[in-house]
Amino acid sequence: MIEILTTGLPNSVQDLGRPGHLALGVSHGGAMDRQALAIANLMLGNEASAAGIEVALHPFRLRAHVDTAIAVTGADCAISVGDRPCPPWWATTIQAGETLVLEAPRAGARSYIAFAGGLDLPTVMGSRATDMKGGFGGLDGRGLSRGDRLALNPAKYSFPAGGLGAALEERQGMANGFASAIGVRVLPAAEFDVFSPEAQAAFTGSEWSITNEANRTGYRLSGETLSLTSPLELLSHGIVPGTIQVPPSGQPIIQLADANTCGGYPKIATVIEADLWRLAQAPVGARLRFLPVSMETSTEALRASRQWRLDFVAARNLIFREQRGP
Repeated sequence: MIEILTTGLPNSVQDLGRPGHLALGVSHGGAMDRQALAIANLMLGNEASAAGIEVALHPFRLRAHVDTAIAVTGADCAISVGDRPCPPWWATTIQAGETLVLEAPRAGARSYIAFAGGLDLPTVMGSRATDMKGGFGGLDGRGLSRGDRLALNPAKYSFPAGGLGAALEERQGMANGFASAIGVRVLPAAEFDVFSPEAQAAFTGSEWSITNEANRTGYRLSGETLSLTSPLELLSHGIVPGTIQVPPSGQPIIQLADANTCGGYPKIATVIEADLWRLAQAPVGARLRFLPVSMETSTEALRASRQWRLDFVAARNLIFREQRGP
């Protein structure tokens, strides 16, 4: 059992989401930074999809009521367990009565906390993720509140002494606090050719700022006005996380984890799946630059991300075996 001590409503229980229900009007949902939550779980011997906590509003504090192990990934922030400081992307034990504290991020926007065994909550449509729009999943379909208590599933492994960490080279760009524009790779979307040549050039040739209209559903951007070659009316059609739509204002909107399942605005591009974590870790005010790539590059980037996960699991299993001994 864990108890929430300090939190905010944007913080919620998440797993890797509930794909396959778009036709029912249910978004994919799940962690905004799927890679961060998956690695946190894998460090503990959990399945990558085990339920944990997404922290979008810091500081965050919880108290353990049982001895267990935790992993914290995602944003670069000061972390402490009891009186012990912990590095980011690190898994360690926490004793009953000890408090975990996550301070405001130095870089990045969202932290992820996984627990040995995962959070023990009912599944809805095969997932424990919180869908705040629909009011289901997670803890009664809402964000976390002070005093909430969450049960844990039994741990599958005895956690190795000394802790366990992970390091991803592609995350090193967060170390400078995203001082420069964040490069996000994109593929052209269905209506790309309907935009004027000037709009196409501005989309990839200029920088875009994330406005304060930013949440798990999507980010509204500020920058050049993107115009069409001629007026266009579209029937509502399916959209997915990463879709970049352009409403009549000419200012793009990026659909994210809790993306609407359909929409009728023209689509200029789609962020590749392997780069969605970059958006999850981009705070309000951060600047983006869109980098056009080929489908082959997009596929290879996703393959590399999945291979890294497999390699990490193999290394983790070796550490766990050595810890247990022959």
